[in-house]
Amino acid sequence: MSQERIYWLAWSKVAGVGPILIDRLCQRFGNLETAWNIDRQQLLEIDGIGTQLLAKIVTARASIEPHKLGDEHTLENPDWWVRIDPDYPALLAEIPSAPTVLYYRGQSQIAQPQAHAPAIGIVGTRDPSDYGKRWARKISSALASKGYPIVSGLAQGIDTEAHTACLEAGGLTIAVVGTGVDMVYPPRNRQLTAQIAQHGLIVSEYAAKTPPDRAHFPARNRIIAGLSRVTIVIEAPTKSGALITAYQANDFGRDVYALPGSLENPNSLGCLGLLSRGAQLILGLDHLLELLAALPPLDLAVTPTLQPAAIGRVTVRSSVPETPPPQLPPDLQQIWLVLTDIPVNFDEIVSKSQLPVATVSSSLIHLELLGLVTQLPGMRYQK
Repeated sequence: MSQERIYWLAWSKVAGVGPILIDRLCQRFGNLETAWNIDRQQLLEIDGIGTQLLAKIVTARASIEPHKLGDEHTLENPDWWVRIDPDYPALLAEIPSAPTVLYYRGQSQIAQPQAHAPAIGIVGTRDPSDYGKRWARKISSALASKGYPIVSGLAQGIDTEAHTACLEAGGLTIAVVGTGVDMVYPPRNRQLTAQIAQHGLIVSEYAAKTPPDRAHFPARNRIIAGLSRVTIVIEAPTKSGALITAYQANDFGRDVYALPGSLENPNSLGCLGLLSRGAQLILGLDHLLELLAALPPLDLAVTPTLQPAAIGRVTVRSSVPETPPPQLPPDLQQIWLVLTDIPVNFDEIVSKSQLPVATVSSSLIHLELLGLVTQLPGMRYQK
């Protein structure tokens, strides 16, 4: 194991240190090993490190021996990337909230984008109609047969249909899970999980033996969006995790497509809402394949840089509410109290809220959907 990887792992264990701050440490000190051993005064000079976060860093450095951590961690987690690894998924590395450590199980090469057939995310409700199931399978099978890897979340419903159809078509699929990669959730997908582990790839930002947690699943949606050149929403009610994925894909400058449905089907209302805001309408399999074929090919000679898509981006911004927020769940309330009318950067929110990076990311998206928070350039947020 390389020396620098060990220190990336060590920094990932420091509460309040997120991906943006890690980038600043690398830029200031050249590498994270040097940053780990730097004196307190120099750390205080880094934007985003105040006295409270400094105290956490000092405590972590006193309790963590990086080499010992690396050895013990790898015993339970044999396969993991950090963002400096050449095999870390290139498209995912572009997003500002990319996981510092990403665990995997299966065929790791699937995570790297192909120039003319990048990964496509397929997401939707856990309780789809027969129409939604049928089209999830048709779209996944058609894309798999053309060489597009399919990314989804291994949940019941649309995710399961997309993964299954992809494998049946002999395609490559990536499952982004909200548990450790060694866990099976939901239990009914035990056989599907085993098939993906053998023929596809399972990834997670959570270490081995991490059980299901309600907060993990909205957080993993940003990884689905980050791995995918295009995110397709099959069926989604108005308050759906699939819509969170679509909004995040839009924020990352990726295309969003949606399958139209009936106004009488509550599961179609989220898709219809996306379409009204500029998502690309899917008119059939041939139409979808034409849209994908027209996408600019990725330049893999250098690190891919996707510009905001000209077609299919969803632009949704809400004005600041004039009334106090309704009763919010504890995590959302905690983040709401951190925010003000003055923009606050992502890492400062992580530090002040004392919540995990993934929880902060998903909670901010929830607050955006509720119209309580606005995101500004540079991963800054305000009420």
